Amino acid sequence: MQVPAGDASRTELAMSRVLRLLDPAPQTPDLSHGYLDLIGAAPAAPTGIADWLMRTSVVPAIYQRWWRPVLGRLIMGAAGPDLAGEYRLARSWLALRPGDTLVDLACGPGNFTRELAAGVGESGLVIGVDTAPSMLARAVRDTPDHAGLIAYVRADAGDLRLRPDCADAVCCFAALHLMRQPFGVLDEISHMLRDGGRLALMTSCGRGGGGPLAAASEAAARLGGMTTFGRDEITEALARRGFANIRQRIAGPVQFVAGERGT
Repeated sequence: MQVPAGDASRTELAMSRVLRLLDPAPQTPDLSHGYLDLIGAAPAAPTGIADWLMRTSVVPAIYQRWWRPVLGRLIMGAAGPDLAGEYRLARSWLALRPGDTLVDLACGPGNFTRELAAGVGESGLVIGVDTAPSMLARAVRDTPDHAGLIAYVRADAGDLRLRPDCADAVCCFAALHLMRQPFGVLDEISHMLRDGGRLALMTSCGRGGGGPLAAASEAAARLGGMTTFGRDEITEALARRGFANIRQRIAGPVQFVAGERGT
């Protein structure tokens, strides 16, 4: 996809840059829906109820205004940030700079993707990645061309085909626990980040201590097809992958974690 700069929209320019980062790049990229489709017609089965809901047409329509903020407050309560607070935390931990390349994994309808785009400036690139066509269709619809160099890609987070050391920052909020192979996704994140690249994620955190409440939480997570990570499971996994300056903030059954790929 080579488009003369004078004739291209910002979306087309962003997609052209994404295609140059892929290895291998598709010979005939499918851009027919406004996003690059690397999965095609045979996606993996949902991991559970939560993943299935994300693939419906209903949740994408209400995700940004109702689903995500209301569900977040119900789960975290007063101990956790509201959605605006999550945006601030992501911006702080990712420390985006003009010219950066940011990958937003499990971007959903693009709320974090658009919110963070300003941080990379006119010369940066933001890549929103999700598996759900309904989410990506909403993201494309709600992202104006003037929002920045933003491109959306339908791909599995564990098999992005991005070249090594191509990203300055990766965001993955409210999704790692829904992924089939979450530690494989951490491997993929480490692969794509440059030395010194920053990661910010939000995922599940086990209550620990046993008892009826912990057992009920575990049962609900299994029913929803979600992984409940131990309190130190993610931070230790990042340390084993060479991340430094690892930070963690826990809010009830949720944890926010950040780190930098070691140099």
